[in-house]
Amino acid sequence: MGRPTTKVDLLTAATTNYEKFNALIMEMKEELREPFNFSDDVKKKEAHWQRDKNLRDILIHLYEWQQLLINWVQSNQNGDKKPFIPEPYNWRSYGDMNVEFWEKHQSTSLEDAKSMFQKSHADVLKLAESFSNEELFSKGIYKWVGGSTLGSYFVSVTSSHYDWAMKKLKAHRKNCANK
Repeated sequence: MGRPTTKVDLLTAATTNYEKFNALIMEMKEELREPFNFSDDVKKKEAHWQRDKNLRDILIHLYEWQQLLINWVQSNQNGDKKPFIPEPYNWRSYGDMNVEFWEKHQSTSLEDAKSMFQKSHADVLKLAESFSNEELFSKGIYKWVGGSTLGSYFVSVTSSHYDWAMKKLKAHRKNCANK
């Protein structure tokens, strides 16, 4: 399935990838006891490969990005014009924001991270449900969205982000198998 371009596809992809992600977590119970370490893989240059050390870090990353979406949509719907990426960050410096999220949650337990993420996922789907297909996937409906569609943000913090998380877990599983 390509990137969703309708409300039905968005909700289906978000739900399907959420379920796949959770199934992968259940399959990997043993491997998830090992800390993530991708330092030997020269192809994994992006900062997140070094930042995230365990499942909690991934769940928190997903949770925080979903919170960005929820807060952004609600603020703008209430007439409080805010950018998606909160100040002092922007699209060039959001990596620093990700590190701040990581630091903020180093004492968050895995169980808390799981429940925060589960609730956040449900909240994002409920919020997406509240919009029509046109509101989600037509450009120019909301000036605060800019040149994109509102739905593309929902896709990014759900199904696309879940793909990213699964890729990371599979790479960790491969590392554990190669030990």
